Amino acid sequence: MSTTLAHNADATRYEIYLDGTLAGYADYAERRDGDTTIRDIQHTLTFPEFRGRGVAAQVVEFALNDARTEGFSIIPTCWYVEKYIAEHPEYADLVA
Repeated sequence: MSTTLAHNADATRYEIYLDGTLAGYADYAERRDGDTTIRDIQHTLTFPEFRGRGVAAQVVEFALNDARTEGFSIIPTCWYVEKYIAEHPEYADLVA
């Protein structure tokens, strides 16, 4: 099974594809706070047929790594993103 992760900036979301089929995503809203650009990750979704495969964790990790690379701070509005960061403290510095 092939996994592809992508940042779909036009749709303001991070997507995960399994064997070419959209399996889930994490959407966000972007805003500026002074000199800082913030991505508020608002919702994470895994389609039912892909649940139980770690899809949400993969797309959230990808989103957080991309935010770090691009210099963004994060607001984890989505409960799953908040939980993920609590369980992976290496991302705590990203929280605005």
